[in-house]
Amino acid sequence: MALTAPVKEAATSAQVTRQKTIGYAATAADAALAPFSFERREVLPRDVQIEILFCGVCHSDLHTARNEWQNTIYPVVPGHEIVGRITKAGSEVTKFKEGGLAGVGCMVDSCRTCPSCKDGLEQYCIPGFTGTYNSDDKILGGVTYGGYSKTIVVNEDFVLRLPENLDLAAVAPLLCAGITTYSPLRHWKVGKGQKVGIVGLGGLGHMGVKLANAMGAHAVLFTTSANKKEDGKRLGAAEVVVSRNQAEMDKHLDSFDFILDTVSAAHDINAYLNLLKRDATLTQVGAPEVLNVSPFSLIFRRRQLAGSLIGGIAETQEMLDFCGEHGITSDIEIIPIRKINEAYERMLKSDVKYRFVIDMGSLG
Repeated sequence: MALTAPVKEAATSAQVTRQKTIGYAATAADAALAPFSFERREVLPRDVQIEILFCGVCHSDLHTARNEWQNTIYPVVPGHEIVGRITKAGSEVTKFKEGGLAGVGCMVDSCRTCPSCKDGLEQYCIPGFTGTYNSDDKILGGVTYGGYSKTIVVNEDFVLRLPENLDLAAVAPLLCAGITTYSPLRHWKVGKGQKVGIVGLGGLGHMGVKLANAMGAHAVLFTTSANKKEDGKRLGAAEVVVSRNQAEMDKHLDSFDFILDTVSAAHDINAYLNLLKRDATLTQVGAPEVLNVSPFSLIFRRRQLAGSLIGGIAETQEMLDFCGEHGITSDIEIIPIRKINEAYERMLKSDVKYRFVIDMGSLG
């Protein structure tokens, strides 16, 4: 689905009026997130303004707040799993109405003209998409600020309709964790009759299990923790394999049609590549610093190792509709914004099942 060209009035920041809002920001890599006042743009003709009700907490938020990827522009307001209610719609908005529910994911704009954008794959925008936070703000200048805030203003082309039959707070993580796992499952045509592995049971992995199961696949969860077996089956895994148990792993050699690896910590990727059938694919969505791949894990079965990044706007809407049809949401723990720093520390210890979501009403 090709998006329309950027609106002309967005070209000059001096022409755009501004409004104040509040959120939580980090001002340095070693600083706790704290209350922060900043400006959003006033609604342009094709914009919608959203009162943020809930915002999911992604591990990327922590990486960025602490400058672990060495690209943070401070102050930074994280948050790209945003759900809320539209409080104002621009005069040329056609897709949304004031009072309706809406979501914003990881992107708020792209070039809209490169081959990827024209194919509805804005996440692969060649000049680079505009991230919901910590990106160049092409309209106001400066940097974009994310969903740990009271409001956000976004062009309607990057706003998503939300299923009304699902718990709103539990929908928020679908806008990153949900689409990050849905997109590769759809691209590699996961479905009935296939044996599909999901590596890791965290914010991404638990969504991968739910989605693969809903698509009709025989979903097998791989975890390092034997105590996660029961939870894995509750989420929809037909089998749970403890990856530290070599005998359990060996039972599955050369048998998988597709494996989705959600693990960001260092791990032995070859152990999972060797479980693939001939011509099958392992797709990486977790982001370890290094993966040591043995060529022989690929060569002898003509296996493929691939990567995938979130999803385009059309595919994200498709994912939300699919989740609405199948009653799929994220397993969440709701927190007030004042507990965000504590939540970051708990995330580092994997002490959440399986995604924190901030009740933004607690911002006051």
